[in-house]
Amino acid sequence: MILYEDNHLLVLQKQPGILSQADSSGAPDMLTLGKEYIRKTHNKPGNVFLGLVHRLDRNVGGVMVFAKTSKAASRLSEQIRNNSLKKEYLVVVEGIMNSHGTLIDLLVKDEKFNISSVTSDPKKGKKSVLHYTLEGVVNKTDTPKALSLLSVELITGRSHQIRVQLSHAGFPILGDSKYSGRSNNRFSSTKRVELALFAYKLTLKHPTQDQILTFTAFPDKVFPWALFPDFVDRV
Repeated sequence: MILYEDNHLLVLQKQPGILSQADSSGAPDMLTLGKEYIRKTHNKPGNVFLGLVHRLDRNVGGVMVFAKTSKAASRLSEQIRNNSLKKEYLVVVEGIMNSHGTLIDLLVKDEKFNISSVTSDPKKGKKSVLHYTLEGVVNKTDTPKALSLLSVELITGRSHQIRVQLSHAGFPILGDSKYSGRSNNRFSSTKRVELALFAYKLTLKHPTQDQILTFTAFPDKVFPWALFPDFVDRV
């Protein structure tokens, strides 16, 4: 889905299951789809330029911005490096969290197995910071099925950061069998529960204009997102 386009930017909504960039699997990816859209819509022959400036994991949906010019790619990348490009996510976690808070950890990534973990060794770990706000709770009891909806702002951008930090804090993301150590179908006996993590808001400075832009999207109103109608209806 196209959220915004001008001469420098293409903003798309990625669906869970689609890659950000092509890999050896040959599965559909956002970068290729974006190039094809530009080629067909604007009748561009040959190789179309489209810069990938950030990624979302395959099983994460949400807002992605692409650069249509090298100038835009450079300036967006600089915003990411200096943390001025603001990324906000929605997550559904197991348990009931405080109304708001900040998580600060040292994360280290195992490149071989593509998995991150919290470490106490400052020589190995990279400082990782996120802010969260509690947006809603369902099943307000101390049971495995108590769920919290959070909005999360990433201050740093480490690999699998939100998933690792929330799990380490004792509130794993629903459907995250990789970091929760639990089956991802324990909330449904008939359907596999997907990772409840969605990149719903992206705020950036336009690469050539003195203008702040904010783009939003929201996941389909299915489980578990549909459990929080008060928030869903506000978006």
